[in-house]
This record gives sequence, C-alpha cells and structure tokens, in this order.
Amino acid sequence: MKIWDKENNQFIKEKEYGKEKLNFLYNTYIGRILLKTVFASRWFSKLNGVFQKSAFSKKKIEKFIKEYNINMTSYQDVKLYKSFEDFFRRKRNIEKEINSEAYQNDSFISIADAKLKVINLSENSTFKVKQSIYDLKDLILDEQLSKEYENGICLIYRLTVDDYHRYVFLDNGNIEKEYYIKGKLHTVQAISNKYKAYTRNSRNVSVLNTSNFGKVLQIEVGAMLVGKINNHNIKEFSKFEEKGFFDYGGSTIVQIIKKDNVKIDNEIINMSSNDIETKVKIGMIIGKK
Repeated sequence: MKIWDKENNQFIKEKEYGKEKLNFLYNTYIGRILLKTVFASRWFSKLNGVFQKSAFSKKKIEKFIKEYNINMTSYQDVKLYKSFEDFFRRKRNIEKEINSEAYQNDSFISIADAKLKVINLSENSTFKVKQSIYDLKDLILDEQLSKEYENGICLIYRLTVDDYHRYVFLDNGNIEKEYYIKGKLHTVQAISNKYKAYTRNSRNVSVLNTSNFGKVLQIEVGAMLVGKINNHNIKEFSKFEEKGFFDYGGSTIVQIIKKDNVKIDNEIINMSSNDIETKVKIGMIIGKK
C-alpha cells in the first residue's frame, strides 16, 4: 500500500501487519468461519489481552521494534517496559515536537500519528471508503445528529501497529455528549472493507464543542486482537491535551467537521482524491480555520 509521507515529502510502502493470516481469515471459507466465531469476538480479544499484559510477552518487544523500524529515541529504555502492552501504550513528550504555529487558533492539527484520508460527506451524510459506502447515522447510531453534518468533511485516521497509539484534542473546548457502542473487533486494514468495520466494530462517540472549529464529531474505533479504547474522564479540554489511547491492535479515529469550518491542506486533499493516505504526526498542521 502506497502512502504519502508529508513530513519527508516522499512515498513510502506500508508493511502490512499479519498479511498472510488476515488473508486466510477474510478470503477463505474456513477462515471466515473462524473470523465469525473466534477472531472478531470480544472474548478472544480479552484472552489475547491477558497475554499481552503478562511478563511472557516482553520477548516480543525488541523483535517488533526491529521489524517495524520504530524509532525509540523519544521513549524510555526498552528494558523498562514490563510487558508488550506496556510498550504498546508507551508515552512520549509530544510538546518538544510541536511547532509554535500549531498552537495558533486558526491551525487545524493532526490529533494522532496515523495514515490520514479526507473524504467529503454527501448530502445524506454518507461517505465511501474503498468499495464500501458508510452512512454516518449507522456509524454513530444517531440519525438526527448525523443530519447536522450533511456535506461535511470526514477525516479518517488509520493507526497501524507501528504508530504511537495515543491521541489528543484538536482545540480548546468541552465534551457535550459521549457514548460507547459495543461491537465486534475486525481489522481496520483494507482487507476487511466488505465487512464495513467502522460500523460493526466497538466505538466511542464524542461530540466536541470546540472554540475555533465548531461542533466536531469524533469516533474512536477499536480493532482486531484487543483494540480497547481508553478515554480519559475529561469534560473541559485544551488543545494538545491527551484524549486517550488504544490498547494493542491497529485502530481508527474518524472525525466529522461541519462544512465551511475548516480548509484542509490541498496536498492531503489531492492525495485522498487519488485514494492515497497521507502519513501525519500529532501536531502537524493539516488545515486552517
């Protein structure tokens, strides 16, 4: 999968996690049976989570770092992590990385390290990801709220296993409404598109009243293996304050912005129109008020 690395101005190729196993699960008869009964279930993810939290999982860390070429210079010594989950939840000081311009009120920033695609919603609040058509009301299970975002802008942050799995608030403001939707845990990689993972997976929906970008919908989507969503108990928030983090597994954050509240960077728009994701980092300016 070709991805545009905005920071380094070059195309990169993504190393797909568990490609052969996912191909078996999603593209074979036996695999689909196992997917339905075991691998996309919550009990399997909980069982896998027990192992990831155990000391036995520590031996995976160094191999994982090497395989996915993770730069550890901003993190603590590898030997200090007590388990693979402890490593996966690793935290860094993002303040040192953020440009002062990103703090300005009109700067619309990336909320996560991820692969980003921007899509325009239709008049009936639908959007297309690969070959799947998504309806916003199915994603958030609120038809009245979805109507407020007709012709809006949809940002899809896809976090792969090599990404930093913590995410921040895009602006100052407060949470008007928040609720959790229990669901399955499919992979969020392209192979699961026909399963419409975003509307079938577990997800957390937040309505954010922001100071500079209006009322923003944010949906954190869990994914296969564990993909647990851990949001902090916050009602009033400030720009760059940590909103939460994901446990082990690739995950996705969907943001819906009302039309005319933000102008997204042209380079990202052009890449998205050609079905190419853009690699972004927390604090990167990706648009303007």
